Amino acid sequence: MSTATTAAAADTPPPARPPARSRLLARDVLRLGTTGLRARPTRAVLSALGIAIGIAAMIAVVGTSASSQARLNEELARLGTNLLTATAGTDLTGEETNLPPDTLERVSMVEGVEQASSTAVLEEPVYRSPLSDPDATGGIATMVADQDLLGVVSGQVHAGSWLNPATSDFPTAVLGSTAAERLGVVTPGTQVWLGGAYFTVVGILEPVALAPELDTAALIGPAVATELFGFDGSPTTIYERSADDAVERVRALLAPTVAPQAPNEVEVSRPSDALAAQNAADQAFTGLLLGLGSIALLVGGIGVANTMIISVLERRREIGLRRSLGATRWHVLVQFLAEALLLSAFGGVFGSAFGAAATGVMALVNGWPFTLPPGAIVVAISATLAIGGIAGLYPAVRAARTPPTAALNS
Repeated sequence: MSTATTAAAADTPPPARPPARSRLLARDVLRLGTTGLRARPTRAVLSALGIAIGIAAMIAVVGTSASSQARLNEELARLGTNLLTATAGTDLTGEETNLPPDTLERVSMVEGVEQASSTAVLEEPVYRSPLSDPDATGGIATMVADQDLLGVVSGQVHAGSWLNPATSDFPTAVLGSTAAERLGVVTPGTQVWLGGAYFTVVGILEPVALAPELDTAALIGPAVATELFGFDGSPTTIYERSADDAVERVRALLAPTVAPQAPNEVEVSRPSDALAAQNAADQAFTGLLLGLGSIALLVGGIGVANTMIISVLERRREIGLRRSLGATRWHVLVQFLAEALLLSAFGGVFGSAFGAAATGVMALVNGWPFTLPPGAIVVAISATLAIGGIAGLYPAVRAARTPPTAALNS
């Protein structure tokens, strides 16, 4: 090889390296995503508010339902689910039947029964005074009650005392909470007009969750009921408690024990089932409210999409300038998608906070334990991010496809 060829080869520059591919760091994405939000804060707040309202509604509904369920569980744990009631039903002709006078003794002999008591409904009306309108009974019933009734149904006395051997033989009465309210009786010692005679109120009950029929009743002793009204001793309702593991067995034996010849004429029920059914109805209503919250969330997502589309149209020059300076379509896509996600995330976080606060207020007002499943917050924020991503995808793609020259000339 000649000297000239060697010198020429030495003067040839090395081949140029390809330019390094541009990359967006996480902090760059965050900064670019907040650029549009910081430039138009009012619009961003209003758009995030739509998301926040939907999430707040959903969180409040879920939290309120969970708190109500927790309250029910606490109440059932306190009251017990082992209370059964037996009442007279109807015969084959549809006529009402009566329980025999020895029903309570029969029920007490059933294996597994731990406590039993009874009430009997009388046809005697209850009024505030003899001068009251005879038609204004207020739906108050007169019931004959055993002295151990309150313990069996887990009732509590609000004021005064319950019937005892000293008071049940005389014209005295204990009023249920609703009956006392309708009669205008606030304190024990007041007299009411019951069955054409004055009865002295010796006690007022708290609401009885497992026996709500007692709330609208005036309860008197068997002895005075027999003396004044000819009570024959036939009960209307039997209340019994058994061990938890014996409830179903006792339930199957009650009707044949009370009426061996016609067990189909005796109705046996568990009051706690009614509370659970009521809660199930509340849960169905909760599902409806969740649906409404989902609609509000969808409306918020549409608002985010609308905001992002307007933002793309208003920032075409910015997009064109960035593309001219080397930003790729991917960079622009990530920028606007990040902006939509941040907008939705803000709405989701604040909406979750508002929903949790609303749940706390509802729980405080109703005396429920505050219960909010942690998964609800995670699902709510994840839903907002998903909606934000879907809502911001089309505007982001549209921004990425904007030609630099068209943007600069707009």
